[in-house]
Amino acid sequence: MKKEIEKILQFVQKPARYCGGELNSVIKNPDNVDLRYAFCFPDLYEIGMSHLGMKILYSLVNSREDAWCERVFAPDTDMEEQMRQNDIKLFALESEDEIRNFDIIGFTLMYELSYTNMLNMMDLAGIPLKSADRHNLTPIIACGGPCACNPEPIADFVDIVFLGDGEESTMQVLDLLKECKKKGESKHDFLLKAKDLRGVYVPSFYEDSYNDDGTLKELKPLYGAPNKIKKAVVADMNTCFYPDNFVVPFINIIHDRAVEEIFRGCIRGCRFCQAGFTYRPIREKSVETINRQSKALIDSTGYDELSLCSLSTSDHSCVNELLSSLIDWTVKDKINLSLPSLRVDNFSDELVDKLNKVRKSGLTFAPEAGTQRLRDVINKNVTEEEVLSTCIKAFDNGWTSVKLYFMMGLPTETMEDIDGIADLAMKVVHAFYKNPNRQKGTGVQVSVSCASFIPKPFTPFQWEPEDSMQSLKAKQAHLLECTPSKKVKISYHETPTSLLEGVLARGDRRLCNVIYDAYKLGCKFDSWDDRFNFDAWMKAFEKNGIDPYFYTQRKRDFSELLPWDHLDYGVTKKFLENENKKAHENKTTPHCRIKCAGCGANMLNGGHCDARG
Repeated sequence: MKKEIEKILQFVQKPARYCGGELNSVIKNPDNVDLRYAFCFPDLYEIGMSHLGMKILYSLVNSREDAWCERVFAPDTDMEEQMRQNDIKLFALESEDEIRNFDIIGFTLMYELSYTNMLNMMDLAGIPLKSADRHNLTPIIACGGPCACNPEPIADFVDIVFLGDGEESTMQVLDLLKECKKKGESKHDFLLKAKDLRGVYVPSFYEDSYNDDGTLKELKPLYGAPNKIKKAVVADMNTCFYPDNFVVPFINIIHDRAVEEIFRGCIRGCRFCQAGFTYRPIREKSVETINRQSKALIDSTGYDELSLCSLSTSDHSCVNELLSSLIDWTVKDKINLSLPSLRVDNFSDELVDKLNKVRKSGLTFAPEAGTQRLRDVINKNVTEEEVLSTCIKAFDNGWTSVKLYFMMGLPTETMEDIDGIADLAMKVVHAFYKNPNRQKGTGVQVSVSCASFIPKPFTPFQWEPEDSMQSLKAKQAHLLECTPSKKVKISYHETPTSLLEGVLARGDRRLCNVIYDAYKLGCKFDSWDDRFNFDAWMKAFEKNGIDPYFYTQRKRDFSELLPWDHLDYGVTKKFLENENKKAHENKTTPHCRIKCAGCGANMLNGGHCDARG
């Protein structure tokens, strides 16, 4: 370890966040590679190390002999203080080299409230924050992840944006950058070529203008940039790259286990869910592939827990066969099998029988809304009877705790819908105590988690206003008042952070200066309630003459040009518009395996969508 780094670690709470050297981390000789890639996660080590996308791309880039990918996380405040005091620039964990000397610095943006952390990490690295102030070919600043759906609020800071699946486009960008370095070409030359790659967006090649009412007038392409940028799609998950090992941390992380991705996409079409639309079309791995990859991960990491990752695990078309084959060896090897993202409408007896063979933990289900009317509005396609029968089935088989996820602030929501959340939770409690098969002397715990609904791009609700902070607080108070039992535990999100997330989710390029000024006012770790500085953000909005409520509480017309309309995630705008109209008529749309709704995403995969089979 470099002495200047080693010297300051005695002054920080968790030195292992910054040491590197973990099992399966990749060390290469920098003299033997052409490209150095700093993969940055703009949050703490424990959160970033749990992120599957980082694990995949880290291993993928390091599978190249000519490239070395290293990990970088946002230092906590104690470490940042020591780094600034001792003039230590942000470094990568594997080599401890300063990342400002790397060829590409990529940020994965999982949530909008990480934007100031991205700027803070660039500043700690000694890198100019705005793309226009970085004139050399390298380092190229890139970003990807869910927030790439609308990268306009950070358009001034990044050079390229990865849209969609990153496995193929990342390799293509690295090939291009290597070629440009060898030829001595400029950053502009690189960007001119990068704009033609599938799934790569160059924000500086587009010029924004606005109408008198503040809405977006045009985002004009420059330098021959395309009018629409299509997201990248991995067509076959069975042949797509997947790591056979993960870096194993020295300290506990949020999700400290082996993770196997079993499919991408979703068949459901819940109208609030951005991932459900932007990850389409659905693409499954075979049972054989899942088993092979899972065993390799367990063998190489030593983990005793395996989690199956997808947007809806029980929607895998061969879920019972899959669980049978996994249970055959996980039970024998004493590996705990974790199954998140289960649905109440396919929680079959056969599935329960499989789950009975693995270690019991609490079950989590997501009714999302308290009344059937509102569940129809959001196209959840789940009934109260299905929720209760699923819970009864779980109680019959020994479960004593259930977590129910709901949302507050959904379009058309009333206080009756909030009452419905409490009513449904209490019905679950009563179902437990009425169950003749429950073990005597046992109690039940029903946890109700209420997230504040944020309208997101590429969903049918992208035109809807966001509920106000005052309204959300009133609904939260009402839910607490109408929940009479201590058997029901209520939790909910803080409303000021929801306001900011809503602004950044659907904002345009005028927010770049707001984010910059908020950062200069000390904002960072905005997703952490104890660090969020609402007043500083309001000052940044005021300084730039921008009303944040213009982006949250205004209902958009279908004819309005949206800041993300030039990005093509496959689902057509007309389909989303029709789904919005059906929502206001309380009409549902069947899921993809019942009937294809013609969303358009199958065209991204050569006219094929597994969900239609």
